[in-house]
Amino acid sequence: MSLQQPVNVGIVGAGLMGREVATAIARWSALVDYPIRPRLVAVCDVDSHALNFFDQFDTVRTRVTDYRDLLADAGVDVVYVAVRHDLHEQIYADTIRAGKDLFAEKPFGIDLAAAVRILEALRNHPRIFARCSSEMPFFPGAQYIVRSVLAGEFGPLIEATCGFSHSSDFDRSKPITWKRQRRYCGDAGVMNDLGMHVAHLPLRFGWTPATVFGVLQNLVPIRPDANGVMVECDTYENATLMCNVKVGAGPDFPLMLSMKRIDPGQKNSWTFRVSGLEGAAEFSTRYPKTVRRMDVYRGEQVWSEIEMGSQSVFPTVTGPIFEAGFSDVVLQMWAAYLAERAGVLGDRFGCVTPAEAAESHRIWDAAMRSASSGRAEAP
Repeated sequence: MSLQQPVNVGIVGAGLMGREVATAIARWSALVDYPIRPRLVAVCDVDSHALNFFDQFDTVRTRVTDYRDLLADAGVDVVYVAVRHDLHEQIYADTIRAGKDLFAEKPFGIDLAAAVRILEALRNHPRIFARCSSEMPFFPGAQYIVRSVLAGEFGPLIEATCGFSHSSDFDRSKPITWKRQRRYCGDAGVMNDLGMHVAHLPLRFGWTPATVFGVLQNLVPIRPDANGVMVECDTYENATLMCNVKVGAGPDFPLMLSMKRIDPGQKNSWTFRVSGLEGAAEFSTRYPKTVRRMDVYRGEQVWSEIEMGSQSVFPTVTGPIFEAGFSDVVLQMWAAYLAERAGVLGDRFGCVTPAEAAESHRIWDAAMRSASSGRAEAP
């Protein structure tokens, strides 16, 4: 193996995903013959106590509570930003203007207007490489279906579904978080929170909706705050979108996108299903080793189960008979980001582009207009 190209990474936001990314970088040697070697060198969080987690990483030399101090570090090449949605636009734009490549958390701005302004900052700095986070499609089972769709194995499409469900807000006594407050999460609510996960594959396949009909739910309108006082929850917790998609000369087909913070019985499940005139397939992270596929055999529709192993877009040292988990797909997503940044991704599956992230905002905007009008709306 040739010498790996070094890339110095800084993290802004030491919460759940910031720690997850730091851990992924620490286990980089799990990738086989990978040409790039990231080093976590800088971290930032407004809470200085949150930075204590990073004491275990001996490569970290900069710990700051102001992200501008991290951006001033000339030794940082790439900045991963995982902060509240209302902070995206300012920090992303400042990162771009500082000449740092950006790996941005979804939804890439609190709303469409913010996303458009971030795109404008990127156009003004064309040498900056930026992508948006969405790790679920990097599960091996999802990648199996990606390859099948791109190969046209299911024939003319009948319908497709992509959803993300959990029940983190099922407990109505759970104190309110920023994700249930419009000024922090955005008007789109759960669509900002979970939507990029369900839009990634459809947009990558070119399944851009012509119209969107949205059913948006605020199921628990009040919750206790940190002091136990009941306050308003003013964002949507669940969103179900029926989209009309037209691809090429083929007939229109329905695409259903669902994002749910309250889906009883779900822990944290991402699901993708596609069906066509020549077959169908489905995968859920609830059953991470299993892809269900339907093919026609001797005139009969036959469902089979394919047991997937651990291997996704980039090979790893993990035995191929083992199943993949969340930390594995975060590693794969970062490998895809750095490979594309270096121009060596090739035909492998890549991360969400800024244009795709902005397009997802147009879909959520149409869904909100639909919820108000009671009609399907164009993005």
